[in-house]
Amino acid sequence: MTAGVPRLPLAVRKLFRRRIVLMAAVLLVGVVAAALLAGPLSGLDPNETAVSQRLRWPSVAHWLGTDELGRDLFARIAFGGRYSLAIAGLTALGAVAAGTVLGLAAGYFQRLDAMLMRLVDAMMSFPDILLAVALVGILGASMLNVVLALVLVYTPRVARVVRASTLVVRELLFVEAARALGAPTVRILWRHVLPNLVSPITVQGTFIFAYAVLAEAALSFLGVGVPPEIPTWGTMVAGSQAYAHQALWIVLFPGLAIIVTALSLQVLGDGIRDLLDPRLRRSA
Repeated sequence: MTAGVPRLPLAVRKLFRRRIVLMAAVLLVGVVAAALLAGPLSGLDPNETAVSQRLRWPSVAHWLGTDELGRDLFARIAFGGRYSLAIAGLTALGAVAAGTVLGLAAGYFQRLDAMLMRLVDAMMSFPDILLAVALVGILGASMLNVVLALVLVYTPRVARVVRASTLVVRELLFVEAARALGAPTVRILWRHVLPNLVSPITVQGTFIFAYAVLAEAALSFLGVGVPPEIPTWGTMVAGSQAYAHQALWIVLFPGLAIIVTALSLQVLGDGIRDLLDPRLRRSA
């Protein structure tokens, strides 16, 4: 029973062998910790206004300064991280779930392949941000609708990757043996095909998480994302841009939060891909 215990630490050591991946993981953990511990860390209400303290430089009292209404910028960025990360996380989960179902169906059932892939191709023919803007415009500006729009935008990416992997796995001997023994299709997909798709699905999930962070910020900046009263990083940048010439930090720090989170997720996704792909692992 103890033989399998070292596997996880060994995988972690291999993943963090590259310092840039380790640095990305540390930064990402820091961002998540700040978002979860926003209240205790700052001790301030992110929505509490103090006009007499507006546009103050970073100081001991206000670590990242204050915004145009005198609100503590660190508290708002930390608290807003909950919303930004929640939107991105739900988008990644939804896109992975929907894309996996579509990809499995298209890759395993040849009759559905052409129809489903033409639908996926049609969705991917539009630029991501334009399609998201159109969908949010139709559905209405709310946090839930932003998530739904981004799920629809990024589902085709997962579907194509899963379909390509399914086409390979369905022809392997153990899958053909299961079919020959009369195993139900659902059991074959669940027990034999899906476990062999964990690697590409995991990598796609991390990348979509990063894309969704940037997409939410872009939608909010364009004024078609979540309502302004929800303090996401995107709404902070959008609401403070008029005062950027007076206090650059009110745009700089929320922007840095977006960039650091997205880059950390991308680098971590690259590390996971290198770890799970045998060919890349051998070349490294």
